[in-house]
Amino acid sequence: MENTWLTSALWIGLALVSSLISIRVAISVALIEIVVGAFAGNWLGLAPNPWVNYLAGVGSVLLTFLAGAEIDPAVIRKHFWSSVLIGSAGFFIPFFGVLTYTRFVSGWTWPQAEIAGMALSTTSVAVVYAVMVETGYNRHEIGKIILAACFINDLGTVLALGVLFANYNMWLVLFAGVTALAMWILPRFAPWFFKRVGNRISEPEIKFLLFVLFALGGLSNMAKSEAVLPAYLIGMVMAPFFLKERVMAQRMRIMAFTLLTPFFFLKAGALVNFGAVAAGAGLILVLFGMKITTKFIGIWPLTKVFRFQRREGMYITLLMCTGLTFGSICALFGLSNNIINQDQYTVLITVVIASAVIPTIIAQRWFQPVIEGDEEKEKSDA
Repeated sequence: MENTWLTSALWIGLALVSSLISIRVAISVALIEIVVGAFAGNWLGLAPNPWVNYLAGVGSVLLTFLAGAEIDPAVIRKHFWSSVLIGSAGFFIPFFGVLTYTRFVSGWTWPQAEIAGMALSTTSVAVVYAVMVETGYNRHEIGKIILAACFINDLGTVLALGVLFANYNMWLVLFAGVTALAMWILPRFAPWFFKRVGNRISEPEIKFLLFVLFALGGLSNMAKSEAVLPAYLIGMVMAPFFLKERVMAQRMRIMAFTLLTPFFFLKAGALVNFGAVAAGAGLILVLFGMKITTKFIGIWPLTKVFRFQRREGMYITLLMCTGLTFGSICALFGLSNNIINQDQYTVLITVVIASAVIPTIIAQRWFQPVIEGDEEKEKSDA
């Protein structure tokens, strides 16, 4: 019989180890949790059980909501064409490129190839946002354009996941209608409601948001869609409120990253099979190369069109090559719903992890642009 408390201690202990490693090596903790989960799954026999699956599911929904809530609509409007075109190219070209290769060269079925295309077309909001904040680029034009393009890219992935794998029946109509109604009502109702009941130790605001996310997630499940779809859309329409109410956003972020998202990322890593990584090394290299190549084909020429300097264009393109959160969600969705098998999942998640690390390091090491104000400061210091 399982000892729930010792099992909990193991999972949280691994999350703690991941945090310490992340601090030491200055790499996103989500990435470290996936790697630690992979080693624990292969060497310690770490395996998700029903309550771990539930906490991981809640973690993915809350993480997706918070990612959507980070997007500033004013930035999208100001940099509309550059954001939309770069973000769209960053989704469509890798999606169709990977889908074509896995379907017609690797011989995967259409649903499996679609999962592969979605998993490898993503851009990691988590990684890119962390880099923008750490470098201070989020306060400059280039950082705002990158974040807006990431939003468009991942919105395409989330919508594709909902469109391709939903059941087209009355449940889907109900789900779409309720989600659209919630997106219209919440930005108007939530601020009034939070003002009336806010600043209580019982946190009624956060409980209300969780109620909405869980209810929409339940409807999406009935429609055979994924709960992250309404979570991302609700986060998007609530973004203007959360940009003003940073304290509430911080409380939700603490709750998510302390207890919930570690279960999601550790679970994603625990499902990786090292034997399958060795056996599929050739396909992993090919798919990694395809993701990077198709991202460059789609994004690099557009940086020229919008007159970015060569260094800035390379920096934008490399950061748009990253993938982590939504790539993991798509791959795990495919495995959980028996669309892809364990070996295919391992191949995809390994490529996702590699794409989170390698392009980020190259961009930060060799192509970090110098902002005009920073350049003047450097000359002054010299």
